[in-house]
Amino acid sequence: MRLISKSTLGLTLSLGALFFSSCKQKQESTKKEEGSVYKTSTSVELCDASWFPHSQTKNPIEGGEKSPFSAKSSTNKMFHQWSWQKFLWLTKPTKKKGTDVPLFLNSSKIFQVTSHMEDVDIPEGVNVVLTDTLQAGDGKIVLRTNPSFNSDGNSETVFYSIYIDSIFKESALKFGEIIKNDTVKRNNNFTFPFGSLELKASWVATSALPKEEVNNYYTTMAQVIQKNKGKRNIEVALSGMHVVGVVENHPEFIWATFEHDDLAPNYNWEENKASSENEKLLFSKGSVENSINGIKWDRTDRKNQKPVETYKVYDLFQYGVPRNPDGTFMETSQGGEKNFNNVNDINNCVKKNLKDVWKNYFYNGSIWLNTDGMSPEAQAAKIVELGEGISSGEKGALTRGSLNCANVTMESFTQTFENGIQKVNVKTLANCFSCHNSVSFKTDYRSPLYLSHVFDAYAKGLQGHSKDEVEMLKAAQELQGYIKTKL
Repeated sequence: MRLISKSTLGLTLSLGALFFSSCKQKQESTKKEEGSVYKTSTSVELCDASWFPHSQTKNPIEGGEKSPFSAKSSTNKMFHQWSWQKFLWLTKPTKKKGTDVPLFLNSSKIFQVTSHMEDVDIPEGVNVVLTDTLQAGDGKIVLRTNPSFNSDGNSETVFYSIYIDSIFKESALKFGEIIKNDTVKRNNNFTFPFGSLELKASWVATSALPKEEVNNYYTTMAQVIQKNKGKRNIEVALSGMHVVGVVENHPEFIWATFEHDDLAPNYNWEENKASSENEKLLFSKGSVENSINGIKWDRTDRKNQKPVETYKVYDLFQYGVPRNPDGTFMETSQGGEKNFNNVNDINNCVKKNLKDVWKNYFYNGSIWLNTDGMSPEAQAAKIVELGEGISSGEKGALTRGSLNCANVTMESFTQTFENGIQKVNVKTLANCFSCHNSVSFKTDYRSPLYLSHVFDAYAKGLQGHSKDEVEMLKAAQELQGYIKTKL
């Protein structure tokens, strides 16, 4: 597939009209599919009967009069309901040449792209192309699986794929052209319209799994491209997914994440350890006590490039909800117990209703901002104003949801930027906003658009930067964020 032409984007509109349209209170969207309105009762049954069976899950209503997000005030539950419903819609089965394939791999409106927003051509016989292995953070961080998890002793590299929908794509192309040659407009309050979507999925070769466990994962055929190894088609299993989308009144995106059930244990803060009696995909049998070595990358050894302790990756906080050393919830900008219970309850509700392979995946939380009472103009201005401070989870901050939100397969070694478990506190929390903010890679330009690294990389390319230069700028900014978080 190719990027659509400029003419199809209506670039004949004046720049003034574009500025106006990006800040309209009722943002327009090309998405037409109807969804369901979320429950507002106090019942723990947070999932909706209309989501099931899974084959019939509808896309959430993300804007307009019928959307819960169009109201002046919001509830914690709404965001968790959007997250699960969106994941179910994206993974519902569709037919592709007689075979069931989840919608996100078989849609004319969702496209696999590179981290620079280039289209990825999907060859015949596979559903995904995998080349990217680098995790977030400075250096060459690559995650490998626990060889003891399977009987053959295979340790496999975790790969990543990125997807965007047509709404995001059209908007990115439009905004990219506006700021391409006009440095003044690189500072702006443009926002992506509701319905804009980014996905990031993590995959691993099924040879990393015990043979009896393969059927508990969603699997498909992939073309894997590696330097010095060429191209090969192999079966891969989905291990995790970020679902990142814009709904009305939330141009900062909702950042939701999902993991397979059998990847790694949660750190038990009351017992001060992460442990498992069984081998897991990312965690070898045994325990890690009073230590972050399993989720800390060894930055002193640039030659060998490995974590301080191998095959001991764990989730620092269950559902990304921060806890104190005694196991109680931290005092943060978001009521931790309420948020934790809502995530746990909706997970239980969905799993009870699912009958397919997706029952083996769980929602590990999401993060967003409190924009209640703000106009669209004020929302955009606040994102720009916050800049790199958008990630703060301290009392009084605007962050809501899971304030240490991370995916164990994608942010394995950036769940904290501290050197010791005792140093993790409300002032040092790490989440999606720690890297995704309004500041463009290593510049002083600011815009809500730059929350998307895919868009920022694409825009930098339009401005004449090579891919290598963009990656260096991105890594430098992530390192800068790492240093600032530690200060």
